[in-house]
Amino acid sequence: MKLDKIPQIKHTDSNNFFLLCGPCAIEGEDMAMRIAEKVVTLTDKLNIPYIFKGSFKKANRSRVDSFTGIGDEKALKILRKVSETFKVPTVTDIHTNEDAAKAAEYVDILQIPAFLVRQTDLVVAAANTGKTVNLKKGQFMSPESMKHAVTKVTDSNNEQVMVTDRGTMFGYQDMIVDFRGIPTMKQYAPVVLDVTHSLQQPNQTSGVTGGRPDMIETIARAGIVTGADGIFMETHFDPANAKSDGANMLHLDYLERLLTNLVAIRKTVNGLQ
Repeated sequence: MKLDKIPQIKHTDSNNFFLLCGPCAIEGEDMAMRIAEKVVTLTDKLNIPYIFKGSFKKANRSRVDSFTGIGDEKALKILRKVSETFKVPTVTDIHTNEDAAKAAEYVDILQIPAFLVRQTDLVVAAANTGKTVNLKKGQFMSPESMKHAVTKVTDSNNEQVMVTDRGTMFGYQDMIVDFRGIPTMKQYAPVVLDVTHSLQQPNQTSGVTGGRPDMIETIARAGIVTGADGIFMETHFDPANAKSDGANMLHLDYLERLLTNLVAIRKTVNGLQ
């Protein structure tokens, strides 16, 4: 599967990785625009094809009182404004068949959450919109099994599909990235490594997911070395007070150094091929 199957990134001639990056959830217009402006500035400087990420709602929550969103249409309109203002594509995750058609009116890429990637009706509904589909590998699935998820999209007459690894659950409260999965899944579709979700520590007794943001650069470097086509990470200018997944997000102030290092590693890897 070639990267030119993904129209949002085929324009690049940099041989660089592409980046899906933004807040976990859309908390408001000002925060989304602030984050997008910063990441656009950095990716333009480093010649990294960029896709803005933001969830228009959060359905997979540990507790009933967890933040779920500011309203579907309001959040989707913010995603559209980000795209129109900064001339970048956007991605958001969907949770129901109805979400697929609704979100497709506003964003360029529909993301299937890891917990839902085996839901055939949902995957097919996303594929039928004609949008690019980003399939998150289930924490409970092998890399080889993602071939079938990709086939559900392509059998729906949509070749615009990519796979994102976000770690595999070992035990109850930890994720591990099996880097053998990246070259394996590249046989089926372009592969993205979700760095920040791979560092989640779910199922905490408090009902709030923990994380290891101190390991973000370690995991991201390894992903580039093992051939990931893209990198996914969530970022925020105030992770401690983010309304979702703050424990494993990268502080926005640290993004430039990390991306600069990853670009240098990618150039070295390209030179060795």
